[in-house]
Amino acid sequence: MTTDFTSDPPDVPRPSANAPEVVVQRLPLYVRVLAQFDAAGSEMVSSEQLGAQLQMTPAQIRKDLSYFGRFGKQGRGYNVKRLAIELRSILGLDRQWNAALVGVGRLGRAIIAYPGFRPEGFYVVAAFDIDPSVIGSAVGDLTVRPIDQIKKTVDELGIRIGIVAVPAGNAQSVFDALVEAGIKAILNYAPVAPQVPLDVKVRGVDPVLALQSMTYFLKPHATEESAANG
Repeated sequence: MTTDFTSDPPDVPRPSANAPEVVVQRLPLYVRVLAQFDAAGSEMVSSEQLGAQLQMTPAQIRKDLSYFGRFGKQGRGYNVKRLAIELRSILGLDRQWNAALVGVGRLGRAIIAYPGFRPEGFYVVAAFDIDPSVIGSAVGDLTVRPIDQIKKTVDELGIRIGIVAVPAGNAQSVFDALVEAGIKAILNYAPVAPQVPLDVKVRGVDPVLALQSMTYFLKPHATEESAANG
């Protein structure tokens, strides 16, 4: 059974403090799929339609949304635009977030040049490196700074997010510097499991790990093992 989306006033706090982390991680997927429905001209969408797109059950979608408030009456579905606005507000995507990149090698330069961040409110406003031949050079519209200026720059530019794109051997010292500067959210491209305080959120981006997990299913016996294990 579907539910009708009725938004609460924007100044009413959402009861999201107890939402499991895995649910929070799914919210951006909902936002992305809602944007697709909006682009297709859909005004309303059901939990069944969302589930079909996300390969989730309608019940799971309704349960996820219930952590963030009451979203309306049964029978009509969700208003696409209004639900997207509410979820973006819950995620903090209705404002600008300044980020600092550490590591201006080939990967770091690609991250700076990536055009998908700014439309979603993420701005890489500072870049750092330890290589004297790189410090002071221009990358895009940024001038690469020495890594010992992280704390000063974080304070000056209101940076809230760190992006780590350094070799594994240098990664932990970079995490330490970001944490000391007051950064609580770090996107990690380095192939390491960093040690950070419990109140610092780290999200890893590692295509090698993703490939390694997929190759299991490409093995000839993968189907037989799965069947044997139920």
